[in-house]
Amino acid sequence: MPVILLHLLPASLYALLGLHFWRSRWLQPALGPRQELLPWERGALLAALGAHGFALHHAFFASNGMVFGFSLALSLMLWLAVLFYWIESLYARLDGLQALAMPAAALCALLPAFFPEQHVLENAHSPLFRAHFVVAMLAYSLFTLAALHALLMSVAERRLHGARLSRAFASLPPLLTMEALLFRLIGIAFVLLTLTVGSGVLFSEVLFGRAFRFDHKTVFAILSWLIFGGLLIGRHTRGWRGRKALRWTLAGFVALMLAYVGSRFVAEVLLGRAA
Repeated sequence: MPVILLHLLPASLYALLGLHFWRSRWLQPALGPRQELLPWERGALLAALGAHGFALHHAFFASNGMVFGFSLALSLMLWLAVLFYWIESLYARLDGLQALAMPAAALCALLPAFFPEQHVLENAHSPLFRAHFVVAMLAYSLFTLAALHALLMSVAERRLHGARLSRAFASLPPLLTMEALLFRLIGIAFVLLTLTVGSGVLFSEVLFGRAFRFDHKTVFAILSWLIFGGLLIGRHTRGWRGRKALRWTLAGFVALMLAYVGSRFVAEVLLGRAA
């Protein structure tokens, strides 16, 4: 199968599902019957995840070693975020989230086909590096899901105040319940980010073959850690919630994206080098 088709298949499935969820959830009146994910919708989303996972595996191990880059990072982050959403939807009704997650997943699933320039991970054989890599990707994906969740809450709050509820928003849990779920996601992701930053600082020479360097990636990683840490402390000590919590969540997510994805995008696309 041509490489572009490997990425086009999951992107098309995500796009079609996004269109379906937009028409059946966001555009339907709130007076219609509330519904969870239908069995065929859950199965179709699982099929998209399977196709996306296969494409990622092929892209990661296309050469003799393990390769990585900004496009694969974004693709993997969205794959994990949608997978976490699929699992989360078994326990919580978050109808509006599909219409936000599916377009983002479709775009990121297709990115490796247009930006195939990747660099080989020299330390991929190291168990310590693999643990660092897995924890980092889990942290990134959970923060991605948290950012999408925060956007959904922001839109839901605006629609609630404007009395413009569609079926998706009428089916959502109360905002306080959604806020508790958001902070649960952020709390778990923050622990993983702490492990990622800590392992990178303590074992830099073993993980990356060089002593610790205080570069722009480290600055943005630590900045995102401070933002999310400040948000959790503010929540615990001052009861931060609502728009303030959403702004801090999105600010921390942007800083986290700049830490690796942004630097890789500049190196691979704007500067045209893979190292």
